[in-house]
Amino acid sequence: MEVVRDIGAFDAPHRGLAVTIGAYDGLHLGHRRLISELQTRASADGIPTAVVTFDRHPASVVRPASAPLLLTDPDLRLELIAETGVDYLVLLAFDEKRSQESAEDFVDEVLVSALRTKLVVVGSDFHFGRERKGTVGLLREMGATLGFEAIGVELTSTEDGEVLSSSRVRRALGEGRIDEVTRLLGRFHEVRGVVEHGDARGAALLGCPTANVSVAAEIMLARVGIYAGWYRRESGSVHPCAISVGMRPTFLPDAALHAGPSSGQAPILEAHLIDFSGNLYGETARVAFVERIRDEVRFASTAELSERIKLDIAAAREILSRARTPWAC
Repeated sequence: MEVVRDIGAFDAPHRGLAVTIGAYDGLHLGHRRLISELQTRASADGIPTAVVTFDRHPASVVRPASAPLLLTDPDLRLELIAETGVDYLVLLAFDEKRSQESAEDFVDEVLVSALRTKLVVVGSDFHFGRERKGTVGLLREMGATLGFEAIGVELTSTEDGEVLSSSRVRRALGEGRIDEVTRLLGRFHEVRGVVEHGDARGAALLGCPTANVSVAAEIMLARVGIYAGWYRRESGSVHPCAISVGMRPTFLPDAALHAGPSSGQAPILEAHLIDFSGNLYGETARVAFVERIRDEVRFASTAELSERIKLDIAAAREILSRARTPWAC
């Protein structure tokens, strides 16, 4: 897959491109179905395919106060799109100027002039351009005169009849329904971050060393709680792990505990690598969530917490003994 970051310098194929457009956060099964439809139709016409997306979520510019947390960081999103087998990824800068661009100008400048688009395949509810005034209907009207075909694909629904969307995945993740998240994504939810020095309580007080993984603030973690998961090191080695996403309530003073989310403290992700001993500091870790074990609770003592951690690790070990790994070892 060729990544196009400057469409002004891009020499699009003379036979044109078949494109799909969107944020593609999470690249869930609905996204994959749409890209598959694009590839099928493009193959019939003998033209290469392209995913047109943005360097940041449009909502972070248009409505930053209510922009959603992301399911994928930029690198993971590109990797997942590359796995689909599309020929090009066109990465457009989304800034204030782009947010004010009319739908008609986007079609003229991006789809027609820069990409020589011959086919557009998007979801039936697709909107684009300033104030989201661009629709599938507009694409069809403009395509009829500008030389491209536009197809709106009915959105994928889940077994309960609800549309499969990134918002649906975020809701399930925020409620800790990891099995549902895995089913909607077609993979385990994965986050990445650098292992930083923490307060060393895990090893010193609890006999359970953990990797304190610093995940970017804009990336969505699973709901606060304890999970079984997989941990991949920079070397490529994969390890079963018990994951804690939380506020370490046993060590919080009463005032901070009662303040809850209003305190402004973000949840911390810690992973204990089962049957592993070694230095992880400074490495970039990849952590995949497999199954929720329990809620986070405050214990009366570190001894009580330590005993519970042993049970959590045993539970994670058992869960992962029958779970597939998300990466090739």
